[in-house]
Amino acid sequence: MAAFEYFKQHVESAANLLGLSDELRAELQTPNQVLRAELTIPLTSGGTATFPAYRVQFNNARGPYKGGIRFHPDADEDEVSALAAMMAIKCAVVDIPFGGAKGGVRVDPKKLTTEETHELARAYVRAFSEHLGPDVDVPAPDVYTNAEIMAVMLEEYEKIVGHEAKAMITGKPLNRGGIVGRDTATADGAISVLAALLADQHRSLEGMRAAVQGAGNAGAQAARLLVTNGAKVIALADSHGTIMNHGGLDVEAVLKAKEEKGSVHDAVGDHMVALNAGSIVTTTCDLLVPAALEEQIHKDNVADVSTDIVLEIANGPVTPEADRILASRHVAVIPDVLANAGGVTVSYFEWLQNRSEEIWTRERVEERLTQTMHDAYRDVADFALDRGITLREAAYTLALTRILAAGN
Repeated sequence: MAAFEYFKQHVESAANLLGLSDELRAELQTPNQVLRAELTIPLTSGGTATFPAYRVQFNNARGPYKGGIRFHPDADEDEVSALAAMMAIKCAVVDIPFGGAKGGVRVDPKKLTTEETHELARAYVRAFSEHLGPDVDVPAPDVYTNAEIMAVMLEEYEKIVGHEAKAMITGKPLNRGGIVGRDTATADGAISVLAALLADQHRSLEGMRAAVQGAGNAGAQAARLLVTNGAKVIALADSHGTIMNHGGLDVEAVLKAKEEKGSVHDAVGDHMVALNAGSIVTTTCDLLVPAALEEQIHKDNVADVSTDIVLEIANGPVTPEADRILASRHVAVIPDVLANAGGVTVSYFEWLQNRSEEIWTRERVEERLTQTMHDAYRDVADFALDRGITLREAAYTLALTRILAAGN
């Protein structure tokens, strides 16, 4: 099933709880605008290449559209629409004044030179510039884009509009108006939410056994924070495989081996077992952290999932069918639209910093992020408790309530 269909299922569930009309349901599931373009760039080897590009502006009832731009060979309108829709929900869940958008270019960036990637970034801005801006639509990095590419996009946008406009894009380098802490914000925010849930359960991370799927930026930072807070990371996976040690992994050593040699499997040592990539999902643990790809827990493997808590740092790692099964087994699933909202929260701080011409300190960013995530968890958890529903149902229902209130 496509990602956008999953989103619609979650919205339908929330709409049922709210008793919404068919008209409102349709409105909440339909993007405000889908922008399309064909981006043609010169190649360093000669000739040109053309790539399909999208910007889906889903809902701006609560403020300017907000969402990343990904360069990926599988980027398509359905995927980008689903991610834009989730951004609208996510911003409403953490109660920041943004709507939801997402951008994508269907390209394999690994086949482009740096110069070609920059040309693609400039072409994207030229194609959609009239629909972007600090008060209109504020992009950010996503899969296979980064701070350097955001700086290129900002430069192109400022060239087009003829004035400085740092707040039109976030995730920039520090010397171009970026903010400290943005690189680790997604994982930092997720662990803050987890800490709040554990406090409700009268538990702590001390001694908990965790399995983390994903050794990229978010997964690596999450693993580090878990260890720092007393948990044992007993399994860590990347796209090549899973490394496991029931006594606890030396996370830094595993991550160093991956960085130097290419895979967590290259860290195999005493008491470690190398398994296939999918094994991480069925590891017996107290906490499972999917921080990589979508649809990792589904109807065919959910029966083998053995954990108390699932912390969704990835987007859409649990399918709706699997989600219902986990709920019936009283597994606490902290949904992606809450768990991974730390990134867009710190992007909001960057936007505020740029608009006020201030420079936020790391301490200020960390304090505001922790408070925002704790407040968001409290809102969602109380909403769920009051109505006897799951955290995901509560997050979507609360978000729709806020979006509808802003639109009236």
